[in-house]
Amino acid sequence: MTAASGTEALTIREVRTVPVLAPLAKPVRTASGAILQAPLVLIDLITDEGVTGHAYVFAYQTSALKALDELVRGVGATLAGEAAVPFEVERTLRSRFTLLGGPRNLAAFALAGLDMAVWDALAVARGVPLVELLGGRRKELPVYASFGLLGPQEAAAECAAAAAAGFPGVKIKLGWPTLAEDLAAVRAARQALPEPAALMVDFNQSLGLAEAARRCRALEDEGVYWIEEPVRCDDFAGHAALARMLDVPVQIGENFAGPFEMQRALEARACDFVMPDVQQIGGVTGWMRAAAVAQAYGCDCSSHIFVEASAHLLAVTPTAHFLEHLDLAGRLLEAPLTVERGKAEAPARPGIGLAWDRAAVERWRVH
Repeated sequence: MTAASGTEALTIREVRTVPVLAPLAKPVRTASGAILQAPLVLIDLITDEGVTGHAYVFAYQTSALKALDELVRGVGATLAGEAAVPFEVERTLRSRFTLLGGPRNLAAFALAGLDMAVWDALAVARGVPLVELLGGRRKELPVYASFGLLGPQEAAAECAAAAAAGFPGVKIKLGWPTLAEDLAAVRAARQALPEPAALMVDFNQSLGLAEAARRCRALEDEGVYWIEEPVRCDDFAGHAALARMLDVPVQIGENFAGPFEMQRALEARACDFVMPDVQQIGGVTGWMRAAAVAQAYGCDCSSHIFVEASAHLLAVTPTAHFLEHLDLAGRLLEAPLTVERGKAEAPARPGIGLAWDRAAVERWRVH
């Protein structure tokens, strides 16, 4: 993060990237595989005025890291000489992907990362945290600890530790080969948590509709706060059918490809809660539009990963719910987002608050 130059008008000079395999505190296991390291592309958006905006994007698969890195740099190069005005940059970039069916997947990730970097640069130039640039203020947000696929003993231990640390909620992933294994993990987790604490579960799209109905009905008496993505993420009709039959709320949203997809899901009554991902939803610009959609439908809105940006964005979201704490980049930062007694707030530093630990970045850099 570069100090403000005293001007709010910025011109983009260049975009530099660094691909890294970021170390995770613990592997994240799901029904479809495990994430042992986070393949991230770190973004520096450099302006003529000497202000640099920072952001990062998540490739999910190591095999996609090189392609995403090249895409961010390639798209970023087309912005040279452009004014750092987020809505104009977003409109320009989206128009270039129209013939390809619009920005989705890696292209969407690249655009979202650049959008975040532009917003970060503007906030740095003004010397204010991003939340203040967006018209809000820093505030404490309830945080839930997010874990992977855990067996009963591990689930009990992790939940007990999270409760002792003051987290008001915990999420575990499900999708074991059998319902009995899912129930064993849930019961161990619930028993380890004090009664006020929320227990969320996430199937990560691992079930067909019939099996999802069977397993979700079995969870209704297990003290579960929400059931996340039991079926394919874009099966809004299937999620709507489950939402109608269940008393436990259905949560989806981390895979919404932009705010209009969120709107379609809410129109279909596919969920009770939403949890957009700042990378998938379209960066800061996309999130602000999505937050307005969630408000219009009266739907509680949580976050998905990207803890640093999400701490700012939830603070200006009218229906803000929980901040998910699954930290991807913290070990690459000089000052990671801190959680104290189950709450977090955006840092007071200008911008999103990202400052790379250069030694750590170099250590984990992919050459």
